Amino acid sequence: MTVDQIVLGMWKALSDRDWDSLKTFLSDDCLYVDMPMPAVSARGPEDIITRLKIGLESLSSYVNHDGLLLSNGVDVIYEHSETWGWPSGETVRLPFVSVHRVENGKITLWKDYSDFNTLLSAAPPAYTESLASVDTSWVYDASHLV
Repeated sequence: MTVDQIVLGMWKALSDRDWDSLKTFLSDDCLYVDMPMPAVSARGPEDIITRLKIGLESLSSYVNHDGLLLSNGVDVIYEHSETWGWPSGETVRLPFVSVHRVENGKITLWKDYSDFNTLLSAAPPAYTESLASVDTSWVYDASHLV
């Protein structure tokens, strides 16, 4: 597979919330950094999935919308958006730019750039309150790396 196919395949698995398939696209030491919060990053497929589930698992709907994808053969920049929907009826469309590094057929680095305030302003209070009580044993502080 090309690096483009690997990145788009990973995003398809994430949009489907197919956690097992998503893991297959990530290297054992893959670093995931949500750039608004680099101190709350994750390293490795298991911890990345744990991190993603905190934000996405309770949603009633989650869809990734394709956009511009640029690559130089190793690094991929993907401009896209996500629509998040909560069981209480709130929805938001979040613009993203994601940066990936693909080496030996696996994603080794994944950085998401988004406006976290867009999410917080649309999310129901119960959702944001639940974030304060999650298990953070998986946290990898990537502040020194980015």
